[in-house]
Amino acid sequence: MNFMLDLHCHTVISGHAYSTISENAAHAASIGLTHMGIADHGPKMLGGANLYHFLNLRALPDTIHGVKILQGAEANILNINGELDLPDYALERLDFVIASMHREIILTSDCASNTKAMINAMESPHMHILGHPNSITYEIDIEAMVKAAAKTKTIIEINEGSLIPGLFRYPGDEPFVETLALCKAYNVSVLASSDSHFATHVGEFTRAKSFIEASGISEELVMNTSPQRLLDAIKAKKELMS
Repeated sequence: MNFMLDLHCHTVISGHAYSTISENAAHAASIGLTHMGIADHGPKMLGGANLYHFLNLRALPDTIHGVKILQGAEANILNINGELDLPDYALERLDFVIASMHREIILTSDCASNTKAMINAMESPHMHILGHPNSITYEIDIEAMVKAAAKTKTIIEINEGSLIPGLFRYPGDEPFVETLALCKAYNVSVLASSDSHFATHVGEFTRAKSFIEASGISEELVMNTSPQRLLDAIKAKKELMS
């Protein structure tokens, strides 16, 4: 599979990342990516971007270093109700929204609560991608999560940072194998993401790509292979859930 884009890329605006948008785009261009996302953390994350950052992203050029820029956010899931830390009027202005659970913000006590928080977040028409759902921090019912993604047309992220042994989110390989098998069975779209926090990590999803290819999932369900297919999937979710 030819991967053309990486959406989950952080910049210095996230407070704990170390490259600018321009530096990220330059590296994306150097490795042949055609599209790159800006997905800085929402305001509830320590050091995260403030509301005005997301409202003002339209000030950016459409293309930087020859790479098409998609304007987005990694919004934080705040509670079991699936509420996000950015208002709908800000989210709906963006090209894409990843919604994720982070231990700095939400620590629920059991599998059912974790799963419910993710499922409720997927009910929003303004979020499109469920970020790193296989984190070891949160025990979840993977099949229930994937079924909800199928119902809401939410894309499931296969996060490179969660797949690296020794890093704090790595749960072992099995949850990713199970997730991809269920996405294949329920016809759920997936997206490999670097979750980069430095420019040279943009487009680095070697393990995520390997797991996706090994799963036998259809290329039509892999959003990295076609920017237009990704945008169409985002539009389909908005239309379904609005």
